Amino acid sequence: MRFLAVDLGDKRTGLAIADEDPKMVHPLSVLEVPIGPLLIDAIEQAIGKHDAQALVFGLPLHMDGTVGPRAKLTQEFGKKVALRTSIEVFYQDERLTSVAAEEHLSQSGKTHKQKKRVRDALAAAEILNDFLAIRTH
Repeated sequence: MRFLAVDLGDKRTGLAIADEDPKMVHPLSVLEVPIGPLLIDAIEQAIGKHDAQALVFGLPLHMDGTVGPRAKLTQEFGKKVALRTSIEVFYQDERLTSVAAEEHLSQSGKTHKQKKRVRDALAAAEILNDFLAIRTH
């Protein structure tokens, strides 16, 4: 199965792709589209372009594991995308994925502006790595 990961942001949304077997996760792109119908269109296009069979949304839980307003917004948006695309949607705890993405970038030699362009795609890749690791256990 091919998964498209989505790191949902207010202004930028990161995407990553992976096949379940072999588990090779690739950051794809950052969509600079605000949350709304145009972002759903862009995700739908990415699903078609990369032949994804399921989506994995990063779920921004509080550090104590509870669901807050941001996680609820992500779940509501995920439901809208699922209705439009008719593919299965999963949610993966994304706590600390941005920290992991930042660690990768800190050693990259990229400028601040270059890092900003790829950070969300790397965070989506971290979300997908975590999801696939849990799924195989």
